[in-house]
Amino acid sequence: MDTTAPPIGLSEREAAARLERDGPNVLPRAGHPSFVRRLVGEFVHFFALMLWAAGVLAFVAGMPQLGVAIFVVVIVNGLFAFAQQQRAERASERLQAMIPDAVTVRRDGVEVVVGAAQVVVGDAVVVSSGDRVPADLRIIEAEGLSLDESMLTGESVPVAAGALDPAWAGTFVVNGNAVGECVAIGGATRLAGIARLTETVHPPRTPLAAELDRIVRTIAMIAVGVGVAFFVITLLVGTGARNGFLFAVGVTVALVPEGLLPTVTLSLAMGAQNMARHHALVRNLEAVETLGSVTFICTDKTGTLTHNRMSVTTVWTPFGSVTIEGEGYRPDGVVIGDAVEPARAVARAARLASRGRAVERDGEWTAKGDPMEAAIDALAHRIEGTDDTPNTFHAPFDPDRRRESVIVGEWLYVKGAPDSVIPLTTDPVAAAAATEAVATMAAGGLRCLAVARRPAAAVAPVLAHAAESDEPANPADLEHELELLGVMGLEDPPRAEVADALVACRRAGIGVAMLTGDHPATAEAIARRIGLLGPGGLVVEGPDLPDDPAVLGALLDRDGVVVSRVTPADKLRIARALQQRGHVLAMTGDGVNDGPALRTADIGVAMGRSGTDVAREAADLVLLDDNFATIVAAIAQGRGTFANIHRFLTYHLTDNVAELTPFVVWALSGGRFPLALGVLQILCLDIGTDLLPALALGAEATGADVLDRPPERRHLIDPSLVRRVFGVLGPAEAAVEMAAFLTVFLVAGWRPGDAFPGGQVLLQASGAAFTAVVLGQAANAVACRSARKPAWRVGWFGNKLLTASIGFELVVLAGFLGIPPVADLLDHAAPTLAGLGVAALAIPAVWSADATHKWFRARRRHPSPVR
Repeated sequence: MDTTAPPIGLSEREAAARLERDGPNVLPRAGHPSFVRRLVGEFVHFFALMLWAAGVLAFVAGMPQLGVAIFVVVIVNGLFAFAQQQRAERASERLQAMIPDAVTVRRDGVEVVVGAAQVVVGDAVVVSSGDRVPADLRIIEAEGLSLDESMLTGESVPVAAGALDPAWAGTFVVNGNAVGECVAIGGATRLAGIARLTETVHPPRTPLAAELDRIVRTIAMIAVGVGVAFFVITLLVGTGARNGFLFAVGVTVALVPEGLLPTVTLSLAMGAQNMARHHALVRNLEAVETLGSVTFICTDKTGTLTHNRMSVTTVWTPFGSVTIEGEGYRPDGVVIGDAVEPARAVARAARLASRGRAVERDGEWTAKGDPMEAAIDALAHRIEGTDDTPNTFHAPFDPDRRRESVIVGEWLYVKGAPDSVIPLTTDPVAAAAATEAVATMAAGGLRCLAVARRPAAAVAPVLAHAAESDEPANPADLEHELELLGVMGLEDPPRAEVADALVACRRAGIGVAMLTGDHPATAEAIARRIGLLGPGGLVVEGPDLPDDPAVLGALLDRDGVVVSRVTPADKLRIARALQQRGHVLAMTGDGVNDGPALRTADIGVAMGRSGTDVAREAADLVLLDDNFATIVAAIAQGRGTFANIHRFLTYHLTDNVAELTPFVVWALSGGRFPLALGVLQILCLDIGTDLLPALALGAEATGADVLDRPPERRHLIDPSLVRRVFGVLGPAEAAVEMAAFLTVFLVAGWRPGDAFPGGQVLLQASGAAFTAVVLGQAANAVACRSARKPAWRVGWFGNKLLTASIGFELVVLAGFLGIPPVADLLDHAAPTLAGLGVAALAIPAVWSADATHKWFRARRRHPSPVR
């Protein structure tokens, strides 16, 4: 770059005036709900309000202990949910970190360093290799300038830029130097436009949230309905209105599942921990279950399906070809072929015409500068063709010539796009063969570079004339009559595990589409190599996508789709079109441009290593290893979590049947049959004994066959669960409960028709009923581990947490019955030996009923053949 060029830029006075007029060069920041507002929100949603009301009614009913217990449950659950679900909506704030702190500008004809916020429209901004562009610029002067625009466009290859080309805020200068006129700052930049797009997109409501709302509202209506019904019954049997009201309140409170949401939240947290062990970081707990419902994945190519690491794999020369095997940018590798010497000449020439290098940092080989040139450097080391002789002339790459040339020693070396270099060579036979080789390489997904040379003596007169006239030589006057050395094929290799992951997705009924900013030929070749694109696949470019959302959704709703040259707006439209088709969508991404689509998708998946902070903040799931296969593992865990929630809902609702049965019997008897359980006993069952086994069911290991079927589109409370709870497990548990209750009275001398005794006998009978429910729930927990196998075939130690929780449950039962102050508070006593014996029958009763039910279900699914 000529630093003696006429001064351009603003004066300090004019820059100050524009700063006053337009404001600083900062991105607008979105407002978010305050900390207090988010915290309060955890205590005022529908279920929390229902529990608050239940607690108040408990105080009104004269049961302050119950009211305090419910309030504690609400507060603990709200604080836990707030801690687990707290998501910092900082995507636009992270965008600001992409703007450099200090920038070089020309003012009053002198280069000065100012803060990035002080850049104004009209400033002449100076950037060089390694800088990040601070505002939207129009290039005035450029020398070998190439920009990494991947965070905006998704294009993985640096883009060459010259005079009058744009340089967008947030992009990275890979090579070269430039001076650009600032044309937009802050909120007017293209980067800010993406920020606004991200902020205006609201994530869809998760299936789990909607389903929990449905469950809670249903249970609330049932609880209130039952409470009203019992109030009417108490009036009909002659109980006073006040006592009847208090009784109805107790029934209503008893039916409220205080432990439901804490159990769901803890189960999701356990699922999140399991995913973290498999390198998937969950940022939104509900995303754990949503992952199990995913029916379609839209994935980026670079860095997700591929390594985002260029490598030269083939070198063609007029004398033969060689194949190079190596790992990334490491200098060691294997060269296979019979044209090693010609290939070495190609590698040496290409390296001399390149400035990017492969360097070792912290034990890992990475690219310094242009990744493509770093791959050429690695090739030269592998083929033993390195040469650091300084050049005496350099014509940098520019977008018009699409070539770069240097003079080193006795030769002018030229490197560039094949269609810009091959036509300038002198051997038509070699040129034709090279063109055919390029076509073959491109069909295999390789990027191609041609390398040629010309004797330096042949260009000496042109350079001498340029020196005499004090004008720079025109590279086009030098770069002709070339000798073709060869063509290099470079690839960004696919991840080895992607092919198996795609097979698993198909087996699981999940469609996959590749959305990339890359060239369609490259994207198609990679898609075919990894098995994404089959015979019925589709390849389409972003500009060719239909505008109508319904038509767009119908076009893309298939497995094996490649969409190239996509824009952020295209990704948004694709996400919404597929969601309108009923899909639960997972969208992967790593760039700033992916932020809006990640927020729109049901599951936004960001890359942890190569992704930007913006993408990670907008995502629900971050892949810590950038491994596409990790998504499949996370989906499997999500499906397992759904099954676990189904398990402990079965467990919870079975308990509710046993808890409600004493009130139903009391009502049907017109109040003559005493209550087997009180409200405080029921609360102890819900929180004191049931919570740990329910949590242990939430930690049940994911089955090996969980991905062998399409995603299940069903409610958490579905007909099969209702039949199992209210037709099998619940009645079995309730029958033993009431039998144990009656047994204590019968042993004490009570006979049908007599008045039921009170005092110690009633306390012991209530203790027997309580024991029967606890033991029945212990058996129920084991039975719920499997939807197909009987309890005695699921294994006793397959879920160690469940085994420990059942042991703890039995210890707590002994404490509730045997510690006098606790027993007095709960209004029961330790059961008699006869009552305990009957209560113990709850275990075989529940297991037998469950096994019979599973046997009949299996017969319906797989009837025996007619013989």
